[in-house]
Amino acid sequence: MHTTSINNVNHQTGHLAILLASFLWGTTGTVASLAPDVSPLAIGAFAMGVGGLLQALVALKNLRRDAKQLWQLKVYVVGGALGIAVYPLTFYSAMHLAGVAIGTVVTIGSAPFATALLEWLISKKNPFTKTWLVSLSFGLLGILLLAFSEAAPTQSANNQWDTVVGIILGVVAGGSYALYAWIGKHMIEQGIHSKTSMSSMFMVSSCILLPSLALTGEHLFGSINNISVALYMAAVPMFLGYVLFGFGLKTTHASTATVLTLFEPVVAAVFAVTIVGEHLGVSGWLGMVLIGACLVIQSYTSKPSSAIPEKP
Repeated sequence: MHTTSINNVNHQTGHLAILLASFLWGTTGTVASLAPDVSPLAIGAFAMGVGGLLQALVALKNLRRDAKQLWQLKVYVVGGALGIAVYPLTFYSAMHLAGVAIGTVVTIGSAPFATALLEWLISKKNPFTKTWLVSLSFGLLGILLLAFSEAAPTQSANNQWDTVVGIILGVVAGGSYALYAWIGKHMIEQGIHSKTSMSSMFMVSSCILLPSLALTGEHLFGSINNISVALYMAAVPMFLGYVLFGFGLKTTHASTATVLTLFEPVVAAVFAVTIVGEHLGVSGWLGMVLIGACLVIQSYTSKPSSAIPEKP
C-alpha cells in the first residue's frame, strides 16, 4: 500500500514536470517574435544545439558512467538525435508554408498518434484505451478551435501546393518529435539515467544543428536583443525544459507525455494575447477549456509507467 502511494506521487510529479516543460516551450513563439530579423530556422538550430550542449555539460558524470550502455544503444542515440535535428527545421518550415495555424495543428496533433504507434508496434504496449482516445479527441478539438479562433484567411502567397508541402512537413515534425520522445523513454527503461538519455541525443544533434547556422544564422548575433533572445531560447525552454521532460518520462508513458504537451499551445496563446497583443476569440477560449479537460483526464486516469530506480 505504501509503495503504491509512493508510485502515485512519483506519477503525478512526472506529469507536473512535463506540464512545466510544456509551459516553458510555450514561451518560445512570443520570445522569438522579439527578434523578427532573425530566421526562425537559426533560432531553432541555435536553441536546440546550444541547449543540447548545456544538457551534456550538466549530465557529464552520468554520460561517463553510462558510456558503455550508450555505446550498446548507439543506434537509438543516433536515431533520437536525427529526430531532434529534423524537428525544428520541419516544424518552422511547416508554419512558413502552410501558415502558423495549420502547421502547429498538424505537428502537435500528429505527435501523440505517432508516439502511440511506436509504443504499440515496437514496445508491444497498447496505449489506445478508450480514455486515452477520448482525452486526445478533446485535446485535438481544442487545438483546432485555438488555432483558428481568429478565422484569418490564408495568405494569397500560400498557394495550395505550399499548403500541401507544409502539411507533409508538419507530419514529419510530429513524427520526429514522437521518435525522440519514444527513444528517450526506451533508453530509460533500459537502465539509462534520464539525464543521460536526453543529453546524449541532444549532444549528437548539436553536431548537426550548430553547423547549419553558417547558412541560416544571419543577424543572430547582430544586436544585444537578438543575443538575449537566442540565449533565453537555449537556456530556458530547450535546456531546462528538456531536463524536466526527461525527468517526467521516468514515470510517464511516452504516449501520455506527448498528449500532456498539448498544454504548450495554450501557453503560447495566452502569451500571444497578453504580451504580443493578439486577439483570441470565443472559440479560442473554448479550445483552451477543452485542452484543459484533456490534461486533467490524462493526469488523473492514466496508469503510471514503471519507475526506474536511478543512481544520483
